[in-house]
Amino acid sequence: MTKNKHTSDPAASENEASQETAPAVENAAAEQTIEEQLAAREKEARDNWDRFVRERADLENYRKRVNREKEELLNYGNKSLIEEILPVVDNMERALAHATEEDQAAVVEGIRMTHGMLVAALKKFGVTPIDSVGTPFDSAFHQAMAQVPTDEYPPNTVVEEYQKGYLLKERLLRPAMVTVSAPAN
Repeated sequence: MTKNKHTSDPAASENEASQETAPAVENAAAEQTIEEQLAAREKEARDNWDRFVRERADLENYRKRVNREKEELLNYGNKSLIEEILPVVDNMERALAHATEEDQAAVVEGIRMTHGMLVAALKKFGVTPIDSVGTPFDSAFHQAMAQVPTDEYPPNTVVEEYQKGYLLKERLLRPAMVTVSAPAN
């Protein structure tokens, strides 16, 4: 006797039905979690893209600000130095306006005072003169314009200064133009 596949046993029917619906439910749940994961990944990608665009804009704004500050520094970096020198120019103009042949001593004194103000203003910004006369010749700080034979100074010593040299915070700003001693024959 063969058994019919379709039996009227209710317990067997429920078992078969539950076995058939279980994979369908699992597939639906898996599809839903995959869709949720996909939606989460898409949201994360959008958030990352927005963050990237904002960071890129911030970087571009930073570059523009740095370039603007650099340009301002180049254009107006010497402002404080010029402000220190302008009173010296004013005093020189006053001295020249009041200069007559009778009061040359007063003009000379005014020029000395103005010179002192200018040297003080330069010193505030780290500019110092190089003392040359009587020191050994140093090509790093001196530019030899002439050489004179003399017994008064040892050879290769600075004997005369044509133009002062200056240092800017320990760095050479301008070499001193000098005459150097040579051995007398």
